[in-house]
Amino acid sequence: MNKMLEITGAGIEFNTPKGSFRALQNVNLKIPQGEFVSLIGHSGCGKSTVLNIVAGLLQATEGGVVLNGKEVNEPGPERAVVFQNHSLLPWLSAYENVELAVKQVFKGKKFKAEMKEWIEHNLNLVHMTHAMHKRPDEISGGMKQRVGIARALAMEPDVLLMDEPFGALDALTRAHLQDSLMEIQKDLNNTVIMITHDVDEAVLLSDRIVMMTNGPSATIGEILDVNLERPRNRIQLADDPAYNKYRQQVLSFLYEKQRKVDDVPSSSPAKKADQPAEAPSAEKNKVA
Repeated sequence: MNKMLEITGAGIEFNTPKGSFRALQNVNLKIPQGEFVSLIGHSGCGKSTVLNIVAGLLQATEGGVVLNGKEVNEPGPERAVVFQNHSLLPWLSAYENVELAVKQVFKGKKFKAEMKEWIEHNLNLVHMTHAMHKRPDEISGGMKQRVGIARALAMEPDVLLMDEPFGALDALTRAHLQDSLMEIQKDLNNTVIMITHDVDEAVLLSDRIVMMTNGPSATIGEILDVNLERPRNRIQLADDPAYNKYRQQVLSFLYEKQRKVDDVPSSSPAKKADQPAEAPSAEKNKVA
């Protein structure tokens, strides 16, 4: 059976002191195994709500999610989440943080030696074996995110859900982690759904970019297929006409079709789209 994640007619309403608020409506998306999909849009467009519905942390009011033929109605180890905040336990080492997740998922199915090897393998994937015995307060923000990703990967999820995982990091650290993520996804062929506010990050990493309309009652506005060969090199892509065309299409959707007056900076990114691009994942292309 081909593994597939399907979001069908998903919508959700929240009860508020001012009455019912419809955050999402009629979200439809099919994602085959191994695809990297980015969700992008202005603040309040429901990106995190979509991710939380897929994670099983929220229940859709109508429609829903099916993964590999089974309905999603609660959290499960086949869907691992990496948040912007690493959410590591501060009193545990990097190794112990990953170990805790592995023990919960496999519950005695792995022998002690096998478990140790598996934990070290996943820390090695994110280049963190040298600091595996350090606690979170002894390592940098980028290293904490690496451990968070290792913890998620160690659960052997079918789907890796990432909510702005690199948003709080400096540009250089973010670039290194983007490269690591591309390498890992190529090796493991798992499905990745990532929320981002960074246009260049979305184009660099994705097979498809799902662009959300402004809320309330947000939905999918456009889906852009990114047909760039892999592996991708950010320096080479800076001068690639296809890369720049994809980048301009996303900027056009965000700042022309879905323009939010309060979010448009004084030097409009819509105009910047006509200028030569710098290296992917520059700070300039973050969406409010």
